[in-house]
Amino acid sequence: MLPARFAPVLFSLILSGMMSFIVTGVATWKALGFGTGFGNAWMQAWSLSWPIAFAVAFTAAPLVRRLVAKLVKQPAGS
Repeated sequence: MLPARFAPVLFSLILSGMMSFIVTGVATWKALGFGTGFGNAWMQAWSLSWPIAFAVAFTAAPLVRRLVAKLVKQPAGS
């Protein structure tokens, strides 16, 4: 088990990995179809996009949390 202080990094790593995997898969399918070379092209796209998605998710998270806090009604007594 990792220490709790790594939770934000781990969250960003897992979420960005899942999201970039799905999005690059859909984009690759849309561009090339499910023919020969699809899997290789998808993995190349994913390996490029995951580090970028991770950096964006990790750095944008504090801003997004603040924005969400302003857009939702806080519970009574907070």
